[in-house]
Amino acid sequence: MKSLTVKQLHQAMQTQDGVFLLDVRAANAYQDWRIQDKGVVSANIQNSKLKEFGPEAYPEIPKDKQVVTVCAKGVAAQEAAEMLLDKGYDAMYLEGGMQAWSEYYYPSLVNASDDLKLLQVLRPAKGCLSYFLVSQGEAVVVDPARHTQVYLDLAKEHGVEIRHILDTHLHADHITGGHDLAAQTGAQYWISASEMKEANRSYHALTDGLKLEFGAATLEVIAVPTPGHTPGSTSFLVNNQYLLSGDTVFVNGLGRPDLGGKAQEWAKMLYNTVMTKLNQLSDDMIVLPSHYSDYREVTDEGYVGAVLGDLRAENDLVSGGNNEAQFTDAVASHNGATPPNYETIISINRGITTVTDQEASDLEVGPNRCAVKHLA
Repeated sequence: MKSLTVKQLHQAMQTQDGVFLLDVRAANAYQDWRIQDKGVVSANIQNSKLKEFGPEAYPEIPKDKQVVTVCAKGVAAQEAAEMLLDKGYDAMYLEGGMQAWSEYYYPSLVNASDDLKLLQVLRPAKGCLSYFLVSQGEAVVVDPARHTQVYLDLAKEHGVEIRHILDTHLHADHITGGHDLAAQTGAQYWISASEMKEANRSYHALTDGLKLEFGAATLEVIAVPTPGHTPGSTSFLVNNQYLLSGDTVFVNGLGRPDLGGKAQEWAKMLYNTVMTKLNQLSDDMIVLPSHYSDYREVTDEGYVGAVLGDLRAENDLVSGGNNEAQFTDAVASHNGATPPNYETIISINRGITTVTDQEASDLEVGPNRCAVKHLA
């Protein structure tokens, strides 16, 4: 029985032939969340159907191409691969299934200059993006996920010491690695104080205009409060060239303002952010968000980002819409399904609730649901 890891699967996606996936989970699970990429073709057929009718009854399963079976954690997929092999198909299964895919990360280079190397760390299953900034032997990490070894490995690879760790906001769809990474490295952990009410963990409070200098003297990370998605959302301006926008601005919309149960109030905050903060930034600023919703948002260069002027031209809401009332109604009423378990995840990120690694994995299963999609 052959298998492949999630890293090997991702590598196969980038090849000319791509990959065919046979997802054997329930239809609703497949529709809600599945592996998607430009190099992926997939079908959803459960093991019970394969047993009853045989794989030959499903012409969508190719006989002239390798088939990779997928399930929640790898067990049912192995059974499906065995059935296919018995019928002469070239089949293998994905080790660890969707849970393993949920925990796969890879870095992509955004910028490499004499004073700054900027890496975006993509977590494709969750649509989560974090950042690793390197300058003269020192590093800053922005929005790290809970699998901190990813960032420790990057620090070792680049021979740098992590000095600062920043969270743009209190995340609701995944568990932050900020506090744990700070404990492991001795770095300072930063987040807005308004995000950490009743929190049971230490942090340094982000304030408007705070400058964190590291490495080259010309490199600055400037905190810019951008409330709306959450009251304490903060973006970071790097070298007056990159805006690490958290969940305030995405390449396809704005951060949803309803997860605190105050959609209208927070939508007004978001409107004020757009008008008084974002509109002060130049059109050539490169926006680098903390989430993405679709693999097609990954650029040809391999990272998720967009020029602010282009976003303004494509989506009127990024410029504030026609007026506050129209803007508030639009972003407060088009948010879709809420992230599952988000109240528990928020409590974990404040240090109030603790969970095991397996419980954390189960809580994070599912796609990104933090954006107000393109509405203009």
